Amino acid sequence: MAKTIAPYGSWPSPIDAALVASHDGRPEYLGTVGEEVWWTEPRPEEGGRRALMRLPAGGGEAHSVLPAPWNVRNRVIEYGGRPWAGATRTDDGPLVVFTHFADQRLYAVAPDSPEQKPWPLTPAAQLVPGGLRWCDPVVLTEGPAGPEVWCVLEEFTGEGPTDLRRVIAAVPLDGSAAEDRSVVRELTDDASRFVTGPRLSPNGTRAAWLAWDHPAMPWDGTRVMTARVTDTGRFEDVRTVAGGPEESVAQVEWAPDGALLLASDESGWWNLQRLDLDAAASDPGARRDLCPREEEFAAGLWRIGQTWFEPLDGGLIAALHGKGSMRLGILDPQTGELADTTGPWTEWADLATAGTRVIGVAAGPQTSYEVVEIDTRTGHSRVVAAHHKDAVDPAHYPQPQERTFTGPDGRDIHAQVYPPHHPGYEAPEGEAPPYVVWAHGGPTGRAPLVLDLEIAYFTSRGIGVVEVNYGGSTGYGRAYRNRLREQWGVVDVEDCAAAARQLAAEGEADPARLAVRGGSAGGWTTAVSLTSPAAEGLYACGTISYPILDLTGWATDETHDFESQYLESLVGPLTSVPDRYRDRSPLHHADRISVPFLLLQGLDDVICPPVQCERFLAEVDGSRVPYAYLTFEGEGHGFRRAETIIRATESELALYVQTFGITRDDVPVLELDR
Repeated sequence: MAKTIAPYGSWPSPIDAALVASHDGRPEYLGTVGEEVWWTEPRPEEGGRRALMRLPAGGGEAHSVLPAPWNVRNRVIEYGGRPWAGATRTDDGPLVVFTHFADQRLYAVAPDSPEQKPWPLTPAAQLVPGGLRWCDPVVLTEGPAGPEVWCVLEEFTGEGPTDLRRVIAAVPLDGSAAEDRSVVRELTDDASRFVTGPRLSPNGTRAAWLAWDHPAMPWDGTRVMTARVTDTGRFEDVRTVAGGPEESVAQVEWAPDGALLLASDESGWWNLQRLDLDAAASDPGARRDLCPREEEFAAGLWRIGQTWFEPLDGGLIAALHGKGSMRLGILDPQTGELADTTGPWTEWADLATAGTRVIGVAAGPQTSYEVVEIDTRTGHSRVVAAHHKDAVDPAHYPQPQERTFTGPDGRDIHAQVYPPHHPGYEAPEGEAPPYVVWAHGGPTGRAPLVLDLEIAYFTSRGIGVVEVNYGGSTGYGRAYRNRLREQWGVVDVEDCAAAARQLAAEGEADPARLAVRGGSAGGWTTAVSLTSPAAEGLYACGTISYPILDLTGWATDETHDFESQYLESLVGPLTSVPDRYRDRSPLHHADRISVPFLLLQGLDDVICPPVQCERFLAEVDGSRVPYAYLTFEGEGHGFRRAETIIRATESELALYVQTFGITRDDVPVLELDR
């Protein structure tokens, strides 16, 4: 059947903004409680809450344990951390603890008991000056000091965003701390600015965790800490056993025999290592690589409690690994043999194990994220929850291409190209399509090659997308990450521009209809791209979401503690290079913007606060550059509510329709101020 001829950007599509919103987010924080699998799952249609999901052992459907408005998230380091943990009990079914986003308290619930209502374990905010936050819990129903939860405690000590302390703490399971902060036992001091939750050795006599301090980010340098757990449940003999200022250990776990397993970038790549603590003092070989490769077995630790590997019964290790992607493999630590699992999934995320079973969250170019179980004895894999369902004919999905572009000085730039694609439409001969460059957030992050209906929303209408994993991204080793050291606003902008220019030079993109967009750090890259000589005249418009626009303000008192000194490595020390902060900030070059832009901002964002947008627009006003500024009540850093996602998506399309001269009658008009 012949395709209909119509200009790029004008094609009809069954993928609307409501469908994009309904598929936003993915399952996260997988874990097991006995033989059961639990995780959190997004609910955009329920105010953006995250539901706590339970998959019964032996079959049955996954279901939400807690009704709305329970929201299983937390704000530790603002990006949050693992929000739940569970344990089995002999007679009463599982006991699960979780954090509730609305009040940041730690709760417990026994879902199989007659009284299923959660009860609080920690004090309400009004009972504690400054407030408390919790994450990355471990449930000890028979702990050395009685039934407790051991977890990270983040405690604010003043009014400022950096007036706080973090420790590992023990919270009684009987609820006695709900009215009395003094009942909470602190297992560590607050000498380290950042800590992860404890991991207990198989015999319960040792604990291990990660720690780091300003100005390092966890992908710069972390320390592996251990302690002896006393009979009374206290930590003694605390020591550093691995890591350092230039070594990032992203995860630590215990092997069944009591050795430590690390994901360390000591070699320049996050690889798995084994550390025999009992022999470490006398044997240089006590720490060894298990599978040395120029691949990543971990990524940036943006949220406390993320996992990339897990030990299995019998000594094998389930490990995510790859270069520019994350596959699932089963590693034999004795031989170093790594056998990848089979299946259609090309990108794996969260990971959990139970006996010889591996459970992960996995997706591919034609499938969204699903909860997948692998039986390592048989190699059999099956989707057990969050099954991918084609809401439209998959012929409308994009057909991505992995590309390596050439940047300044001949450097490689990794990217994914999503050309326009429609089963029933094609453009007139000789017409080149409009393209939008997507800059990911972080900036120490990566855009995965998976089905994303937000991308399909544009490509199925005839607008191409190129996701650029610019220098500084994870997935390609430490040297690639370090390209952005003191070069943020330079390398990222140059790499995005190089990808756009090469697509145009190849005839794959219309050089007059190029756009750039991004959120958070990607919003910064977008704004700089519209104000930097490195991309002058390249882009016809841009979409800037919850961005950083003023480096000096962000480095002083306009962001949260976790990233408050991030710019020390991304730009340089403010005290040493203050002019660099000013020279790179879009706020101080608003007069250079000559093309329309859309600015999207959540009003509850404490990471990239609205005040930056307001100062920026004050500089833009009067320049006669068309722009739209949309703000969203109740949204923080990143959008979670269906109505927000719908409006943002449709407004972005409207910007491109109006700027690129596309004719459509199904797009709301975007009012552009001047």
